[in-house]
Amino acid sequence: MQTTLNLLKKGEKAIIKDFDIDTVPLKLLEMGCLPGNLVELLQIAPFGDPLYLDINGSHVAIRVETAKEIQVEIIKTNLC
Repeated sequence: MQTTLNLLKKGEKAIIKDFDIDTVPLKLLEMGCLPGNLVELLQIAPFGDPLYLDINGSHVAIRVETAKEIQVEIIKTNLC
């Protein structure tokens, strides 16, 4: 299911699919926020902004405004 990064729920994992390079800060790109990389929502700040993420092993906090610009595909987990 394709969505944007800001709509992930805590603990959900996704693959980064696409984003507008002009709206995503260069620092995020340097830390691994690139198409094809795995991202997991670790924590949401008390007032909902920023989001604390694990992007390909790097822990980063990003603003919801930026997260809305990053398209991801949620990875389905098997519940046994």
